[in-house]
Amino acid sequence: MTKLVHNEMLKLLAKKRLLVIAAIIAVLVSLFTYAQLRQVETQRERMGTSDWKTILQQQIIDTQNRLSSSRISEEWKKQLQVSLQQQQYYLDHNINPSEPGAPTFMRMFIENSIDLFLPLMVMVIASDLVSSEHSQGTIKLLLTRPIKRWRVLLSKYLTLCLAISAIVAIMGFLSYLISGLVFGYKGWGAPILTGFSAAGSTLDTSGVKLVDQWQYLLMEFGLVWFVAIVVGTLSFMLSVLVRSTAAGMGIMLAALISGAILSNMVSSWESAKYFFMVNLRLTDYMNGAAPPIEGMTLSFSLAVLLAWWAAGLFISFYVFINKDVY
Repeated sequence: MTKLVHNEMLKLLAKKRLLVIAAIIAVLVSLFTYAQLRQVETQRERMGTSDWKTILQQQIIDTQNRLSSSRISEEWKKQLQVSLQQQQYYLDHNINPSEPGAPTFMRMFIENSIDLFLPLMVMVIASDLVSSEHSQGTIKLLLTRPIKRWRVLLSKYLTLCLAISAIVAIMGFLSYLISGLVFGYKGWGAPILTGFSAAGSTLDTSGVKLVDQWQYLLMEFGLVWFVAIVVGTLSFMLSVLVRSTAAGMGIMLAALISGAILSNMVSSWESAKYFFMVNLRLTDYMNGAAPPIEGMTLSFSLAVLLAWWAAGLFISFYVFINKDVY
């Protein structure tokens, strides 16, 4: 098995997709770092101060003004009400939710990448692990070797898991390295509040805990890695089911984009909570954001994603072992 995985890793590295993904991440992190810097400078100029309490108070006022508008939907109003209560909680407890530094940027970048950007990067790797063997005509040669089919597919899946781990590590490393050049590398010990629970438009703070930012980041990266594995497994399944890499990528791309849209529109469609793409934003449960559908919890979303992962893995192996190759 070790030799099979090594061979698959060599094939993956030969395509240089990991290098391309690393380059894309570096470019986007640079752009977001510059955008964040401009936002900080604009806030400082508008407020006339860099004091985080004054800025947070102004954000609270802005949120209250937005809530008074009659043009926003009820769903968005509930999210704003939860956000307002959370901002007030940070202010009351004298904790800066946006402590300047590379660790804070890394946390915000990974939170905003979990449901679309990171899955897209994973999809690029996973969608052609098997289908490319068909398009290149090497599938017959691969299966004529004296190795059982399940071992061949398992080696490809283990390679995928290693590649996903590398992508998550690259994302964390580059976001810390590049943003630190602008914001500094301090902030690992900054206090972060977690354990908020949103029920409708009410924020439950009974389970709130104070942790260091490095502990918070470890938990977030664990959730991000799990989401990437689930998306990678489903893309891997499509690679087995669909002989065309482009078709598999198109299907997964449509699912991810529709999930990003549905997350803002499905509050009254309760059965939509069983779609994997509606449950991707696991980090929202840690920072207390309102779930897409009332009643959804971290345990529920983890269970749904775990079920999709198991189904995707089972279908992949069942089809690959039993289907005819021609």
